[in-house]
Amino acid sequence: MNFPSELYQKARLWLETDWLQIEESLQGNENQLRGKRVLITGAAGFLGFNFLHFFSHLNQRGPKDCVFVVAADNFLRGRPRWIDEITTVDQNIVLKRADINQPWNDDSRFDFIIHCASVASPTFYRQYPLETLDANVVGLRHMLDLAQRSKCESFLFFSSSEIYGDPSSDAIPTKESYRGNVSCIGPRACYDESKRLGETLCYIYAQQHGLPVKMVRPFNNFGPGLRLNDRRVIPDMCCEILLDRDIVLYSDGSPTRTFCYTSDALTGYLLALLSPFRGEPFNIGSDMSAEISMGDLAKLLLRLSGSKGHVVHTPSDEADYLADNPMRRCPDISKARTLLGFTPRITLESGLLRTLQWYREFIDLETLTD
Repeated sequence: MNFPSELYQKARLWLETDWLQIEESLQGNENQLRGKRVLITGAAGFLGFNFLHFFSHLNQRGPKDCVFVVAADNFLRGRPRWIDEITTVDQNIVLKRADINQPWNDDSRFDFIIHCASVASPTFYRQYPLETLDANVVGLRHMLDLAQRSKCESFLFFSSSEIYGDPSSDAIPTKESYRGNVSCIGPRACYDESKRLGETLCYIYAQQHGLPVKMVRPFNNFGPGLRLNDRRVIPDMCCEILLDRDIVLYSDGSPTRTFCYTSDALTGYLLALLSPFRGEPFNIGSDMSAEISMGDLAKLLLRLSGSKGHVVHTPSDEADYLADNPMRRCPDISKARTLLGFTPRITLESGLLRTLQWYREFIDLETLTD
């Protein structure tokens, strides 16, 4: 029998703070998952990391209360060390190498399906545009069919705040009713437009088949499990800090975002999954902190880390790096707050400090095993 490494055991203890906060925020809703079968697609990614570890946290209660999870991924971007470590700790989590763009190849039935599979980092979905589109449309269709065959209790589709495109100032904070300002061609279209079509598919299955499907639109989540080489803004900046280098911005630093720490985000996703609503989209983000420009975010991270580095502006080598990049991204979460009881608790500074600590102590858990 394999045993978890000391580093992984230490990481699990460190993560307990986040999982206990989620459990407290769910106020017993998580009990709907106990004794059930759950499929998570894209399980080797950031979202999978957090779902799997939270379910494993629940499974520590005892065999009668366990959540049985099939963690599916095609490992397009490699197989991180932690995903093998977690299966040595929790026998109720089973890995399955799967291409969701093909029909599900066995007679498995699931009570809950969480469809996370997608390339979500702009750098990588520009490299894999067709794979990105297929996961959000073809793969989603296969998962919706599986949910229908399984008579699923709930299906969760991860859409994106990118479906809003570049909203006008009068549409910020952005409500779910905003129809978007999105380009159907260009380097980001494979992601933005396939997420929009994915929501249409979910709506049709909810309307025509009564499938209890929910859609969540994440707004800039970050925290443990987001790979340091993911090429999204917070891990990019943290990487420079850990290497004792200046933070390089490939823009003038003026675009603004709000950010949502992973424990808050996961709480929102689980509340949506376990809610009675069907065919409904929910913004999941944070209003704990105001919008922050990328330039100010870099300065904040330098200050929090104690780094003596500077913020440097330089053009990107990628000609399309800033093409169709939204200037602002800020959610109106009143719908999730009212219907789901979703209330973010972690400030941007607190989340950044915790994320920096994670990278400093546990980055080896990202090591790719194939």
